[in-house]
Amino acid sequence: MEEKYNNLKIAERGARISILAYIVLSALKLGIGYLSSSKGLTADGLNNTTDIVSSLAVLIGLKISRKPADDDHLYGHFRAETMASLIASLIMIVVGLDVLYNAANSIIFFKAQVPDLRAAIVGIVCAVAIYFVYRYNKKIAIQINSSGLMAAAKDNLSDAWVGIGTAVGIIASQFGLPWVDPLAAVLVGILIVKTGWDILREATLNLTDGFDKKQLDNIIECINEVPRVKKVKDVRARINGNNVFLDIIVVVSADLSVVEGHNITEEIEGKLRSELDITEAVVHVEPEIKSDQNGVE
Repeated sequence: MEEKYNNLKIAERGARISILAYIVLSALKLGIGYLSSSKGLTADGLNNTTDIVSSLAVLIGLKISRKPADDDHLYGHFRAETMASLIASLIMIVVGLDVLYNAANSIIFFKAQVPDLRAAIVGIVCAVAIYFVYRYNKKIAIQINSSGLMAAAKDNLSDAWVGIGTAVGIIASQFGLPWVDPLAAVLVGILIVKTGWDILREATLNLTDGFDKKQLDNIIECINEVPRVKKVKDVRARINGNNVFLDIIVVVSADLSVVEGHNITEEIEGKLRSELDITEAVVHVEPEIKSDQNGVE
């Protein structure tokens, strides 16, 4: 369990990097956007200010998750990380809908604008920078199985796409194609909303104790490989932050002693820990009851 808490601390580092990156990028975009008269870059800068709030939510969620179990939270505070993912996804959806609204407004009340090319250069540089932040956060999130940091990483990627879309629109306006800007904004807005929706769906699934059936089948298969396990009678699984909690009932021979049954539970826990990285499992053994000739147990 100590490793899980250390992983959360590593995830906090990624969230801090995102916050720092967004502070720098939003200041740069707002400044250059104002000087170059680029509404697209200015809007992108304002978008990044909301990303600071989103990343702060993830960071706070990760910090709360590291709190040890207490009288009110016997399973720990790990679900605070999932709550942070939920908040981040809602912010992403709102930002995506705002991008779509502004794009639709630009199409309906279209006015050709030719902003300074410097705005496009800044947009590309910022998109590349936040893309590298995305790669870093995604790598760490996969390594430590952090849903909160993965949500932050997906937010980073969506912002990279926003930056590219902004740059494409500005560059196209230089060649007499100003309509490309709102079109790019529509595509980027749809992408942001979809990314936010995917994170929201996963977070709500975890918070309502949903569990992936394929992963559950892998757990059952792993348990069945333990010697002297006759069958897996029941497995209930739920996600708690970056942890999987299991309640397992297995059937064993009625001839086994209590000590032997206990040893089997430890074998199951050890196998789940080593092969599937599951550290929290409550295993209950039941004796195999054979039917007599009349079919009565």
